[in-house]
Amino acid sequence: MLRGNAFKLGDNISTDDIVPGRLAHLRSNLPELAKHVLEDVAPALASRIKAGDFIVGGENFGLGSSREHAPIVIKMAGASAVLAKSVARIFFRNATNVGLPVIICDTDNIDDGDELEVDLAQGTIRNLTNGAGFACAKPPQVMLTILEEGGLIPYIKKYGGFQLPS
Repeated sequence: MLRGNAFKLGDNISTDDIVPGRLAHLRSNLPELAKHVLEDVAPALASRIKAGDFIVGGENFGLGSSREHAPIVIKMAGASAVLAKSVARIFFRNATNVGLPVIICDTDNIDDGDELEVDLAQGTIRNLTNGAGFACAKPPQVMLTILEEGGLIPYIKKYGGFQLPS
């Protein structure tokens, strides 16, 4: 069960919005890069986000280049998950690989600052601020296990491959 506050963004948030290209020189310093996450579309987000909070987007979140550090810095900034109506496939894969859940759902009933409770295993979201409850795409068990282990590399180290643990 994940619980935190929503930081609501709009549609078409690109990997360049998540990690501005002008900061490419910081790629080897991810903690510093995380201090600038989404700063062009949500100034001061990095200083306001707390561990467990959610990044909430609209359509086409994570479009653009395959910058694998984009989901890493979102996670390092404190976000427990990204919720969006749709997500670029490469961003989705990169996020799963680093242990950042990406939840596909209708985000219209979520406002900036709302307190949310997300149950990945059940595929449900509760907006504790406005009382709305709704379903989300439930990840397959193998993906849940990868996320529980903290990403693909810890999963492979523990289980030795892509097989579900018994």
